[in-house]
Order: sequence, then C-alpha cells, then structure tokens
Amino acid sequence: MKKFGLFSLFLILTVFIAACGSNSSKSEKETGGKAESSKVYKVGVDTTYPPFEFKEGNDYKGIDIDLIKAIAKNQGFKIELSPMDFGGIIPAMQANQLDVAIAGMSITDERKKVVDFSTPYFDAGLTVVVKEDNTSIKSVKDLKGKKVAVKKGTTGAKYAQDNASKLGITVVQFNDSPAMFQEVSNGNADALIEDYPVISYAIAQKDLGLKIVGDRLNGDQYGIAVLKGQNADLLKKIDAGLAELKKDGSYDKIIKTYLAE
Repeated sequence: MKKFGLFSLFLILTVFIAACGSNSSKSEKETGGKAESSKVYKVGVDTTYPPFEFKEGNDYKGIDIDLIKAIAKNQGFKIELSPMDFGGIIPAMQANQLDVAIAGMSITDERKKVVDFSTPYFDAGLTVVVKEDNTSIKSVKDLKGKKVAVKKGTTGAKYAQDNASKLGITVVQFNDSPAMFQEVSNGNADALIEDYPVISYAIAQKDLGLKIVGDRLNGDQYGIAVLKGQNADLLKKIDAGLAELKKDGSYDKIIKTYLAE
C-alpha cells in the first residue's frame, strides 16, 4: 500500500511538471518566443518637442512615444515614460534615474562619450527660422549682428555657440521650444535654429508667424540612447525591434501619422 502511494505521487508530479512545461511553451508562443522581462525601464522624453513628443490632454503622443512603445511591445519589455527638460535627460541617465532616452536626440561624437546610441531612426537636420514678415534674413549668412534663440542642450544650441564668433551672432537660450518660438514671433530675437521636422510641423499646426529660410545646416540623425557601457542587452532589443518595425511597415505608419506629406 505504501509502495502504491509513492508510485501514485510520482505519477501526479510527472503530470504536473509536464503541464507546467506545456503552459510555458504556450506562453512563449503567445509572446512571439520573447520572454517578457519583469523590469520596467524608465524612458526619458521631452514632451515639448512635437511631432516627436508632446502631451495632448492626459496622453503623451508623438513619433518617439509611439515608436518606443511599439519597440517595447515587439521585444517584450516594459517601459515607464519620464517627461523632463531635454537638457536634463543625459544627466538623469548618468545619475541612474533613467535607463533609456528617446527625445529627438541627435547622434553626435560628444554625446557618444557618455551614451550608446541605437541605429539611427530619423534623418533630421538644423534650419534657420525667422519671423514671417522678415525679408532681410534669407540664410545663415545673413545672421551677422543678430540675436539667435536656441533650446538648451540641443544640437541647435551647440551649432549656434560653436559658430557664434564666425557668424557674428548673440545666442540666447531657452528651456523649451514654445518659449523659443515666442521670442522670435515677438521680435525679441531675430532668428532661431531648430531641427527641421520639428519647426516644420509646428508651423503647419499653429499660426506661429514664423517661416523657414535657407538650406539645412547639417545632416543630423536621431538615435535612441542608453548610458555608455550599460544596458547592452536592452540596446540590442531596441535595434532588433526597430528593424522589425521597419520591415513590417509599422515604422512608416508611425511617421506618416505625424508627418504626412
């Protein structure tokens, strides 16, 4: 009787283990073979940067928001958005307050010293913007003696500062894009330097009283960043997810939602 009891217990345990294995396989199939991590990655975003990131009501929207959510879903990891000023994103990563940054961040050699970037996900480029009725400034060459507004921590700010002496300009910095736009609209600054897709979208959506002049100043590309030397596995997932979204057409759909031609 005792032997029979042990044998029955062995059979029950065998069936239980097999069932667990079956459920595990099923779960893996349902998630596309990608195990979903329990860790929640904090993602730094700048929600004053439409069409890439902005707040509408209680929701965060934009190319960057939709893209990082789609990548996370595709690769089976969880994220939590952390809105902040653009200039504070890399310092927050260095303080281990953020795991990822997606904020229309241009890939530069200087930033590569502190962060590792994904493959580029968008071709941008800087441009000069002036008040709509301005007829004296037609390109960057006409900025001599002018006051130029930029957003802190951006490649536009770096370009203006690096070339201030050469161009003969006075640079004034702002924490967010709307304040920078307003400075030029009000005539308190003669021009601003901003990423082309951002200002192009802003002018199309609102009556800012601004216009773009001249050619693009550079050929910036945006990348998704993690702190240098850390989260290498996460960066691989981001690159893999981005590649799959481009392959299945999801990437193009996101871009066209906000930048329809």
